[in-house]
Amino acid sequence: MAKAKTSPTAVERRAEELDTIAAVLPIERRDELAQLLTDQDVETLRHLVNQGMGDNTLRALTSDLAYLEAWGLAVTRHSLPWPAPEALLLKFVAHHLWDPQHRETDPDHGMPVDVDENLRQQGFLKSVGPHAPSTVRRRLANWSTLTRWRGLDGAFASPALKSAIRLAIRAVPRTRGRKSAKAVTGDVLAKLLATCATDSLRDLRDRAILMVAFASGGRRRSEIAGLRREQLAVEPPIPVEDGDPLPSLAIHLGRTKTTSGEQDDVVYLTGRPVEALNAWMTAAKIESGSVFRAIGRWGTVSRRAIDPQSVNAIIKQRVELAGLEPGEFSAHGLRSGYLTEAANRGIMLPEAMEQSRHRSVQQASSYYNNATRREGQATRLLG
Repeated sequence: MAKAKTSPTAVERRAEELDTIAAVLPIERRDELAQLLTDQDVETLRHLVNQGMGDNTLRALTSDLAYLEAWGLAVTRHSLPWPAPEALLLKFVAHHLWDPQHRETDPDHGMPVDVDENLRQQGFLKSVGPHAPSTVRRRLANWSTLTRWRGLDGAFASPALKSAIRLAIRAVPRTRGRKSAKAVTGDVLAKLLATCATDSLRDLRDRAILMVAFASGGRRRSEIAGLRREQLAVEPPIPVEDGDPLPSLAIHLGRTKTTSGEQDDVVYLTGRPVEALNAWMTAAKIESGSVFRAIGRWGTVSRRAIDPQSVNAIIKQRVELAGLEPGEFSAHGLRSGYLTEAANRGIMLPEAMEQSRHRSVQQASSYYNNATRREGQATRLLG
């Protein structure tokens, strides 16, 4: 469903404005967003950047805003109204939380076919079936946040909306799926690195991505895609008994959704990951700006950063080259794999969390529990 035409000048202006915040907020599909988002949307994002909101939170807000605008256009043929009326919020819940069995007998139940096809053609909808309740809640929460930043009140706390969400979730129970079916532990990582054995630019880049993402605590794909040269700081070498000192590097992650004020999350790299990163940056002649970039057909290195989806695609490609099943691994497997490997090597949970920057002990300890429970004493009471 096409959006009303906008003058090229307005679209170009929004694209340029989006570029001005790209250093803080790496944005995918800039040109598409420039056509989809309104002038007020872009101004709101620029305001949030100036307010110092964490990069990951800004990425989530931008992604959800783009989805909401696309959904609103598909449903009403108009940009989202601000504030959104309660009826539109209830329609959003009805379109995203529905019962697949009920839909078999009632084709009007859930998201209409034309809306589904519209969002799918634009790449906003990929999975089949209702959304996860957590996704619906997050998008409504971000919708509410964006409404407040416009100085408006919404109906997000209305009893009708809360009741609709609660009843929809109760009617369609879902089991939580893992982001990556299998963790990329040390043995799996070694197989992936073995596929990056040459000194080609692509192998150097992918080797650095794998090693940096894993060794820095299992960084999220958005953090790897958005990594900039200015975030890296050389640290004094680490002494090693009976050996050469190991190179050390600090990665300043900046403010994230788990920090506040002027806090700056920092993680460290030591040894081989530092060498792999330096080898890539030297070969690609990267002295400033984005660290990990696209490589053209003829071996030319782009000036723009790769996007988070590309990080996931690189992982899956290396998994396939290693003779493993791509469907069983994803970029998140590096994050879960780091903690699983730490548990396997007897590293204490607090030390591992300092590197992974997990704030939830419950979440981080689940990887430890999965890694140690099978071999623990509790499973051998009758052994």
